[in-house]
Amino acid sequence: MSGKPIEGRTTTASEEGVVVPHIGRRANSFAAVRSWWPVAKGVGPMLAELARDKDRGLLGYKSLLGGVREVYLVQYWESKEKLLAYAAAPDKNRRPARAAFNRRLREGKGKVGFWHETYVVPAGSHESIYMNMPEFGLGKATGVVPAGRRGDRAADRLRIS
Repeated sequence: MSGKPIEGRTTTASEEGVVVPHIGRRANSFAAVRSWWPVAKGVGPMLAELARDKDRGLLGYKSLLGGVREVYLVQYWESKEKLLAYAAAPDKNRRPARAAFNRRLREGKGKVGFWHETYVVPAGSHESIYMNMPEFGLGKATGVVPAGRRGDRAADRLRIS
């Protein structure tokens, strides 16, 4: 993690809705580098493409390790419409990368695992707290403010009475 810690308690600046896909891969066989390495390196060009075109809707992302076998990516998108539009765009990196990815998964015969979950979070239905942390996760994607600005309790930030 990089960045200078922000002293005290902060929370996500945005109260807007957000779409949060989690995408991961698992090396079921470490020896099968030819099966999992192309899957792993296919993500970089898509993220670079999205970073160059902010209007596509990707707010930010974080790569994480889930032990020695698993790598996953948490993304933050403005809307499900923008996420789905990018996923279907014939002129962007995702479609050929996905085709190659699916081919590798089939050819690998179980040597690489894959999972994908997407959460559509309406406005007012997420909250965060960061203590003595640099901007992180959704806070890095949308900015942070002092926690008291949005409420001192999770229930305040969630707009729950």
